[in-house]
Amino acid sequence: MKGFPGWMFAGVALLLSGCAAMRVYSAPPQPGESETQVIERLGEPTHRYGEGNNHLLEYMTGPWGQATFMARIGSDGRLVSYEQVLDTAHFAKIVPDKFTKDDVLRTIGAPSDTSYFPRMQREVWSYPYREANTWDSVMHVYFDDGGIVRSLQNGPDRRRTPGLGMPGSGL
Repeated sequence: MKGFPGWMFAGVALLLSGCAAMRVYSAPPQPGESETQVIERLGEPTHRYGEGNNHLLEYMTGPWGQATFMARIGSDGRLVSYEQVLDTAHFAKIVPDKFTKDDVLRTIGAPSDTSYFPRMQREVWSYPYREANTWDSVMHVYFDDGGIVRSLQNGPDRRRTPGLGMPGSGL
């Protein structure tokens, strides 16, 4: 088009491609829907986990998103439940000295970040979430070298809480 800069076309194309990748749904999947219908609605899951005769489809909301959704698919291939799992109720299900890494993955999904503290000999998985749907928090799950949960620790999400800054940043 005459008088319409080429960069505007490129910008509009980029914007539209971003919108295509971002899915907006009017309603979450409902129990009884087939696994195929769930995947058509939500896209490919970020992870899949076996659980007896059932399996779980995990939908994380980004590398540091505050929600992870689990779609539980029954042995008949139909949706049993669909729920957000990064909350106090699901963290409370994690039993120190009993739960393994696999148990944690099936309960609250993959972590947003992992780290290792050599002096403690603990691997830590971190999960940002909205505590009581109010506070920006992070739950840390500590594992021993055998992959057993030894403790959980909750604290403020320093990336999202004004005035706290990042440790060691001087902020």
